[in-house]
Amino acid sequence: MSTSAYFRPVTRSQAVQSGSKFADLKARAQALQTTRSRGGKSTPTAQGGPSSSVDPTGPPQKKTAQKRVKREHTKIEYEAEADGDAKGSSRSAKPRTTHSIKKERWEPERWREQLENIKRMRAARDAPVDSMGCQTCPDKDAPPEVKRYHALISLMLSSQTKDQMTSAAMKRLIDHGLTVDNILKTSDQKLGELIYPVGFWKTKVKYIKNTTQILKDQYGGDIPATVAEMVKLPGVGPKMAYLTMDVGWGKVEGICVDTHVHRISNRLGWLKKPTKVPEDTRVALEEWLPREHWSELNWLLVGFGQQTCLPVSPKCSGCLNKEICPFGKSQLRYSKNKKSPKK
Repeated sequence: MSTSAYFRPVTRSQAVQSGSKFADLKARAQALQTTRSRGGKSTPTAQGGPSSSVDPTGPPQKKTAQKRVKREHTKIEYEAEADGDAKGSSRSAKPRTTHSIKKERWEPERWREQLENIKRMRAARDAPVDSMGCQTCPDKDAPPEVKRYHALISLMLSSQTKDQMTSAAMKRLIDHGLTVDNILKTSDQKLGELIYPVGFWKTKVKYIKNTTQILKDQYGGDIPATVAEMVKLPGVGPKMAYLTMDVGWGKVEGICVDTHVHRISNRLGWLKKPTKVPEDTRVALEEWLPREHWSELNWLLVGFGQQTCLPVSPKCSGCLNKEICPFGKSQLRYSKNKKSPKK
């Protein structure tokens, strides 16, 4: 078979026409590749050939921005009180809030009236705390640092002890010589005889000896001047520390809450929610009670608890707060129902 059967002769015009078609296809292929590399999509042209919807020579198209939904913020503001306790305004000069809610600081209803009634009932100052409390125990003729030491020792003795026993023990100690140096020279047996029969007297002997040694070594025979340092002493809790700061240094650092203050505050409804321990009561009271009442509150409520608002069988019928005290109203209602005869 001859080669002419496979290769037909091509004219010059046919060769030129085939070359132009090849060049056109090559140009289109390059354009399509450029479009795909730039992220464009190919769409058919009017003649049906592939083309790019994005001009390869023009700028890239911008993506449609998604709308961001801003969260609505609510700002809670506390109304400023007349005494200037409320602090500055909001942090930002241009708040991102859509509306504002003003919220008043919580305080018990009619607490001022209740407090004034307690002051009237305590006007005679004839409770045991008035004549035998820690403020009356220090020797009036002693130097200031010795008076502060007396106040601290009297409070250490007063734990789980009535004021009558504490006062008697303090008199025996002062007659013996209640100074830092003299107590360190006193034997444990002798010290126990002097403070007996206060509650837990054996434990208190150790506390007094250890505390006195710390005062000698670290404070030059004086007592600490801060609550943080005071509570580090053996046998000294928050109640003793706050009252010692008030009596010894004349500084009101917090409310002294003992069993009387703890009990009466819960009965009067002076706490946002009931508390189980005195320290929680102190924190709750300090959140709302104006600072000018902190110092007198312990003295008022302790005497009131010794005479009227007793732990057992309180004298609610003779209390001026019987109509505005939640506990008093419930006690009077219970007593009335108990006495009424059955029909």
